[in-house]
Amino acid sequence: ALYFACYEKLKKTLSDVIHAGGNSHVANGAAGCVATLLHDAAMNPAEVVKQRMQMYNSPYQRVTDCVRAVWRNEGAGAFYRSYTTQLTMNIPFQAIHFMTYEFLQEQLNPHRQYNPGSHVVSGACAGAVAAAATTPLDVCKTLLNTQESLALSSNISGHITGMANAFRTVYQVGGVTAYFRGVQARVIYQMPSTAIAWSVYEFFKYILTKRQEERRAGK
Repeated sequence: ALYFACYEKLKKTLSDVIHAGGNSHVANGAAGCVATLLHDAAMNPAEVVKQRMQMYNSPYQRVTDCVRAVWRNEGAGAFYRSYTTQLTMNIPFQAIHFMTYEFLQEQLNPHRQYNPGSHVVSGACAGAVAAAATTPLDVCKTLLNTQESLALSSNISGHITGMANAFRTVYQVGGVTAYFRGVQARVIYQMPSTAIAWSVYEFFKYILTKRQEERRAGK
C-alpha cells in the first residue's frame, strides 16, 4: 500500500515536471526510490520485532512485550539499526524494478489500458531483471546477517561489518562469481511475486478508476 500509493503520486508529479504529458524513466526511478524510503522507514521496526520473536527461545510472547522491551532496554535507535543496510539493497532493486516495468508497459501496452497479460509479463520480467542485477547486494547482505564461518576465517578482522567489508570478503572467498551465487533461485522467487503484485494492483486500480468515472457520469 505504501509502495504503490507513494509511487503513483510521485511518478505523476515528477513526470509532469520532467516530461509533461509523457512517461519519464527518470521520474519512475526516482519515485521508486522515494517509495522505498517511506516503505522501509515504516516496516523496519516491524521487521526487527518479527525477527526477535522468531529467535529460538525468544523471551517474547506478544508483539507489545517485544516493542516495550526493545524500547526500554535499547532505545528507539534499535528499531532502525539495519535501516541503511536494507536501503542499500532495496533502493537499487525498486528503482530497476519500477523502471523496467514501465518500459515494458510502453512496449507491450502502449495505450496503457487494463491488460492482464501485459501486466503479468511486465511484472515478472521487471522482477527478474531487478533480482538478477541486485544479487551481489543480496549476497553481501546475507553475509552480514549470517556472519558465515568460512567467510569469517578469511576476514582479517574476524568480524564482517558494513557493505564495503562484505564486498571485499565475498571476493576473497569466491571471486567475481561468488557475487552471483543463488541468482537463479532469487530470480525464480521474485518473478511470481512481482507478477502477482502488479497484476492485482492494476486490477484494483482499473476497478476503482472505472467506478469513479461511472459516478462522475451519473452526476
